Amino acid sequence: MPNVRAFAADELYKHGPDSMPSDAVPNGKVTQHTFAKSEIFPGTKRRYSVYVPAQYDGSSPAALMVFQDGHAFEGKTGDFRLPVVFDNLIAKGDMPITIAVMVDPGHKGELGEKRGWKPTPSNRSFEYDSVSGDYAEFLMTELLPEIEKDYRITENPELRAVCGNSSGGICAFSVAWYRPDAFRKVLSHIGSFTNIRGGHDYEAQVRKTPKKPIRILLQDGSGDLDNEHGNWPLANQTLAKSLAFKGYDYKFVYGTGAHNGIHGGAIFPDSLRWLWRGWKDETF
Repeated sequence: MPNVRAFAADELYKHGPDSMPSDAVPNGKVTQHTFAKSEIFPGTKRRYSVYVPAQYDGSSPAALMVFQDGHAFEGKTGDFRLPVVFDNLIAKGDMPITIAVMVDPGHKGELGEKRGWKPTPSNRSFEYDSVSGDYAEFLMTELLPEIEKDYRITENPELRAVCGNSSGGICAFSVAWYRPDAFRKVLSHIGSFTNIRGGHDYEAQVRKTPKKPIRILLQDGSGDLDNEHGNWPLANQTLAKSLAFKGYDYKFVYGTGAHNGIHGGAIFPDSLRWLWRGWKDETF
């Protein structure tokens, strides 16, 4: 049965002004692309989009933020409204001039006519839930070089972030965990730190591994999933406790919502502000 209390709690979360379009700020541009030549995930095809802020002119490198399940972020309506939020926050100086790469998981077979969940991306769990550095390697050696043919992107890992929801959230964590030399900021919404493919082990790895130079924001809700893979609220709370024990620069935003993007989308502007704080002290 649906968690009625959780869905009722979702009504508490509303978008604020930074998630609303404004005629007073310059608008970035989103372009659509496909990628079908991966050797790390052979036989896969995927779509991705690239947001480029209006302030980017190529005279200096841009910051970077990569989003898993990119179709959930690219629209100007919906939960996250990335182009709108980025336009507003970049104009205010709350985050750097940032190129966003919104990439979908791989699919073995023909891609659907539109981005989204139909057909189901068959390689998603393998790419996202596996506790390994493979997806980070895919980004670094295969996908991002395609974007860098057209745009200058900073090599400073302090100005490179990664974000995702659910399995995309644990994937974002894995990217920074395995490649902190390339990505040092993580935003995870309703992250699947459960035993789908061993992700429940991260809470122990964080405690037993020398501290890494990464900043993490976790978001979850008490109405999140509880199934054969584990309990999502408990897994996120346990990981947050491990990050606290190890002294990480982290924030855990715990609400009452379900397994969706409603809470994460409502706080998305504030999450980005927290994640990018201090960016003006960094050198591109």
